[in-house]
Amino acid sequence: MEHRIPRYTLEGVTGAEVSVHPFSTEDELGLTLTRFLAEESDDVVLLVHGLTSSSDMFIMPEHRNLVSFLLDNGFGDVWTLDFRMSNRFPYNMETRRQTLDDIAAYDHPAAMRELRRHVGARRIHVIAHCLGSVSFQMSLFGGAVEGVTSMVANSVGLTPRVPAWARVKLALGPLLLEYALGLSYLDPRFHDAPPLTRRRLLARAISFFHPECREPACHMQSFMWGSGRPAMYRHGNLAPRTHVHERLADLNGASDVNYYRHINKMVRAGHAVKCDPGNPALAALPDDYLERAGAVETPVLFMTGDHNDVFTDSNVVCHRVLSKRAPGRHELQVLPGYGHIDPLIGKNAHVDVFPRILDFLKRNAG
Repeated sequence: MEHRIPRYTLEGVTGAEVSVHPFSTEDELGLTLTRFLAEESDDVVLLVHGLTSSSDMFIMPEHRNLVSFLLDNGFGDVWTLDFRMSNRFPYNMETRRQTLDDIAAYDHPAAMRELRRHVGARRIHVIAHCLGSVSFQMSLFGGAVEGVTSMVANSVGLTPRVPAWARVKLALGPLLLEYALGLSYLDPRFHDAPPLTRRRLLARAISFFHPECREPACHMQSFMWGSGRPAMYRHGNLAPRTHVHERLADLNGASDVNYYRHINKMVRAGHAVKCDPGNPALAALPDDYLERAGAVETPVLFMTGDHNDVFTDSNVVCHRVLSKRAPGRHELQVLPGYGHIDPLIGKNAHVDVFPRILDFLKRNAG
């Protein structure tokens, strides 16, 4: 199918020098940072995507995107990270049994080291989404990364909470998918699989329960995440060019189902915990990521839509929990009319959401 918007395009950002910076993790995965430099600045912004997405969610050409907004409003040095959850890499479709602990231990520390190699001692602000937010906070509050001036966490932080139907899917999904259907990952493109294959039949079955639109990729994403019709966003918040099959699948791709096991463990515990406490390779990380939360001085803006059908009130709860341990340090923004990912990819996010992020960054900049 012809793509209306080219995959991995950089057309959404103009007036900036773009450079790509590959680096490797200690567990031997290749990742990338992309720099958008409009002017030298004492404050650097790092953008971190979530599971199944990529840096493309921050540079969308169909509307004013977050990178361009920041570059035009005083933050002239913006970086995007593609870590192992990125759909630009094949890692989500491999049977590696990865967890968020691996990301907290390897990806974010390696990314910060590479970033520091280029920007030195300048202030670094992080804006992170979904499980990119959870895993980065695991690194930050778990002591694996330091020197973060401020952080914006969209949708979820260290206290993941999900709707009742999502709890059922988290508990039973990985077992049924891997051992009954023989699928180690889910992909919004399953509708394009050959007829009568397990992938195609699964996609058709899921679409039967989602009459709210005609886009199979939208239906699959609702099945993969949360509980709703749709689950990940409010339809009206997306540009028409975004809500088409190939574009949705480009922005939010395949997901390794083993991540669901770790999320399920966190949901049952009520907060971020290590998936396998007995793993010696991850011994440097705490078993409980809230253990030293009060000691971390980085202020966090917890941001969520008031129609978040993926992680419900997770950030409201996380803000409350962390504010008890460090009163006055963290902030909360509940966004009327928004869901899980549309605060960052919505057509009017530059009017409704980005100014709130900008205000927080400026108050924590030099």
